[in-house]
Amino acid sequence: MDKELLKIMACPKCKGNIKHKKMFLICSKCRLAYPILEGRIPDMLIEDAWSLQKARRSGFEHNLKL
Repeated sequence: MDKELLKIMACPKCKGNIKHKKMFLICSKCRLAYPILEGRIPDMLIEDAWSLQKARRSGFEHNLKL
């Protein structure tokens, strides 16, 4: 994920800061995990976001932390 792009991105739900963690973009404010598709395409649709708990339980992220 491009670091310059992350600097200007915000959570579409709460406008909080976004952090890149493995296969997700994580909002620490509202605790949503937006999936990164095909390893490079962020899916920032609110209806496609995962709860942080679901992302942690998934087979994709074993140590997902904010």
